[in-house]
Amino acid sequence: MFEYLNKMNVPGAGLFSYISFRSASALITSLIISMIIGKSVIRWLQRMQIGEVVRNLGLEGQYKKEGTPSMGGVIILSSIVIPVLLFADLTNVYILLMLLTTIWLGSIGFLDDYIKIFKKNKEGLAGKFKIAGQIILGLVVGVVLYTSDQVYVREKVPLREGEIRQATLLEPGNKTTKKPAYTYKNIKSTITTIPFVKNHEFNYSWLVGFLKKNREFWGWVVFVLVTIFIVTAVSNGANLTDGLDGLATGVSSVIGVTLGILAYVSGNMVFADYLNIMFIPYTGELVIFASSFIGATIGFLWYNAYPAQVFMGDTGSLSLGGIIAVFAIIIRKELLIPILCGIFLVESMSVILQVAYFKFTRRRTGTGKRIFLMAPLHHHYQMKGYTEPKIVTRFWIIAIMLAVITVVTLKIR
Repeated sequence: MFEYLNKMNVPGAGLFSYISFRSASALITSLIISMIIGKSVIRWLQRMQIGEVVRNLGLEGQYKKEGTPSMGGVIILSSIVIPVLLFADLTNVYILLMLLTTIWLGSIGFLDDYIKIFKKNKEGLAGKFKIAGQIILGLVVGVVLYTSDQVYVREKVPLREGEIRQATLLEPGNKTTKKPAYTYKNIKSTITTIPFVKNHEFNYSWLVGFLKKNREFWGWVVFVLVTIFIVTAVSNGANLTDGLDGLATGVSSVIGVTLGILAYVSGNMVFADYLNIMFIPYTGELVIFASSFIGATIGFLWYNAYPAQVFMGDTGSLSLGGIIAVFAIIIRKELLIPILCGIFLVESMSVILQVAYFKFTRRRTGTGKRIFLMAPLHHHYQMKGYTEPKIVTRFWIIAIMLAVITVVTLKIR
């Protein structure tokens, strides 16, 4: 509509051609949507008696959460999807992938919450079906990135000696000015970014270098497998982190800001050249999605902060983790996830280590022992006597520190 109005010379309509303006509009819109529909959704959930069923874990303040409405993730999903549909370029393959990720994982999480709440089955959707859904999403994302004509990296290619001489210009006054000894070329590649390394690029096809003829194809196969693993791991990590009021929401919003910055510099040729990072055309549009994501999580935090009026449930947590994973993969920053999503990683590892050590010691001694008082890690600190707001705030601070380190890796190498 605004493109049409701009052609009609309507003042101000041209603003919508700028990513910065559309991103700001998306952020404000997502905040407004989450704030407005948040109350209505909470009231509806209360009328439907869709409340949290709390298990007796011996945690302080645990029973105060009994009956708090769950499935609030629909607030987050609506606040992301609507602004993206309004302000983003829907012909952009990256935007379409992010919308698919949001709706697909949101639907899986919604089904899990539905079984838990309406069917009164505490187990929810069987784990194998959740994993299958995550694997399917990772497979689709990897295949689309391999097959789409919009997906490529613009790399610097050194000029040959003869081409360099031809690039030398003779200016008035017999002064010569040399152009840079390189040009740009669009390539289809599985290249990605390695943090803290000077030549900070890694190609998955190097892992199958012994397959000389089909090396590029098998490189993409490896890339798809890595995509599946990352989507599954980060999605489940966010799900495990969602155990205290505002914890997963606040951490996700910090991660969203960082991803938005990385997408902007990766999709801007000037910044990409200055920072000496790979330039990925069309990824600048993802800044609009990131803005919607940030607005949605901050808006939801209005109701989810301690003491929470609503919980996001798996509807929100699974989709938040999946969005972060796919976003990082698209902008080729997936190897930064262990730093950027350090909170998710530590929470997941605490559960893995706890279960593994318990089984190992039970097999060896007959009595299982635990590393932590309780897993995930945030419950360990609850058992040690820390209050819920203090744990959440400190985790937020750590998330901000990790986000800053992630951005700084663009220059530290």
